[in-house]
Amino acid sequence: MANKTSLKTEFTKGLFKENPILVTMLGLCPTLAITVSLENALGMGIAFAFVLLMSNIVVSLIRKIVPSEIRIPVYIVIIATFVSIVEMLMAAYLPSLSDSLGVFIPLIVVNCIVLGRAEAFASKNGVLPSIMDALGMAVGYTMILALIASIREILGSGTLTIWGSLVLDINKLFGSNETLPIFSSFFISPAGAYLVLGIIFGVVATIRISKERKQKMLEKKAEEEKKAKLLQEKNNQQLNLNKGAGE
Repeated sequence: MANKTSLKTEFTKGLFKENPILVTMLGLCPTLAITVSLENALGMGIAFAFVLLMSNIVVSLIRKIVPSEIRIPVYIVIIATFVSIVEMLMAAYLPSLSDSLGVFIPLIVVNCIVLGRAEAFASKNGVLPSIMDALGMAVGYTMILALIASIREILGSGTLTIWGSLVLDINKLFGSNETLPIFSSFFISPAGAYLVLGIIFGVVATIRISKERKQKMLEKKAEEEKKAKLLQEKNNQQLNLNKGAGE
């Protein structure tokens, strides 16, 4: 039971508590660059998930036989191998997506999140926890990529490119074949990416501060109740002593 709880914790920490974008703020370069459409975000998320998962598994398996002096170069070679596999598969079967993501697929090799999880977690833990860690981090990363991309694409063009020809066109819902004036290409620009990311950071920080304040209030209330209970017990003891002395 404890093992299942531990595995669940390893998975869920990457979603919110240790989200690679919102909390550790790693991998922001591709986050800002490729989130012009939901399709790009999902494609990058899937590629990232494959590389992170396979790298974590291999690093965990060889963690006891790799000398510490050369561990980082070994990890980079492992990551580069899986990135090359992803790059070739994407170029062969998803050429348009490969062209859209461009250099950011091979740059997964030096993504701080992948190398960081290999060094900080997979090299110190077994295969199963490493798998859960990779899945949690990958889902958390993809989730935020998709959120940013959805906001930018909808506000920028009034469309949502889910995958290939599967496109939700909000403009057509209002009977227009052109981009409505309420949408602005600014949000698809680099400046728009910074603005959207900054707003998301602000919202997350506000929620976190609110939770911390609520937690502190609950702790303070619990402490006051504990003190009141101790004081009541002390008063009761004093009353009993006085009653005993009077008798």
